[in-house]
Amino acid sequence: MSTIASAALAIAMIAAFLLVIGGMTLVRTPATRKNGVLMMVAAAVLIGNVLIWTL
Repeated sequence: MSTIASAALAIAMIAAFLLVIGGMTLVRTPATRKNGVLMMVAAAVLIGNVLIWTL
C-alpha cells in the first residue's frame, strides 16, 4: 500500500472517531438526537469502508 493510501485510511479513521464523539454529544439532547444518530451511522459506514479497503 502506498503512503498516500495509508494516509487516507488514517485520516478516515480519525474522522470516524471524531464523528462518534460528536454524535455522542448530540445524542444527549433531545432536539439534536437525530443528527447525532446520523453522525454515528456515518462513522460506521466510514469504518466499514476502511475495513473493505484494507482487506
